Amino acid sequence: MVAWYIPLKNLHLITVVITTLMFILRFWWLQRQSPMLQQRWVRIVPHVNDTLLLLSGVLLVTITHFYPFSVQGSWLTEKLFGVIIYIVLGIIVLGRRPRANKVRWVAFLAALVVIFIIMKLATSKMPLLGIV
Repeated sequence: MVAWYIPLKNLHLITVVITTLMFILRFWWLQRQSPMLQQRWVRIVPHVNDTLLLLSGVLLVTITHFYPFSVQGSWLTEKLFGVIIYIVLGIIVLGRRPRANKVRWVAFLAALVVIFIIMKLATSKMPLLGIV
């Protein structure tokens, strides 16, 4: 199982980049009212990619034995909460409910900050808050 660590980590990193780029691109298209948002692949690819991202994350947890809500995985707990916050912000930014453009922009910028924090937690493996 350890032999799978590097390929899984690389898959996880690639899907993180794709998720981030697709989020930014879809927000750009939304701001420009681009018909690209209606393309079938634009509605499918993010879901497939996010599924691979989640699956690779779960498999990495299984391999490394860094578990959320444990002392050695406290950074992972914070990362998990960050992912949940990012999802909520993403729904505000890209959701179908009509929202003021100002609200979408604030949520978009906050989501980018959360992505940065998640990446910082993942690379440093040091909790920001120190909460278990």
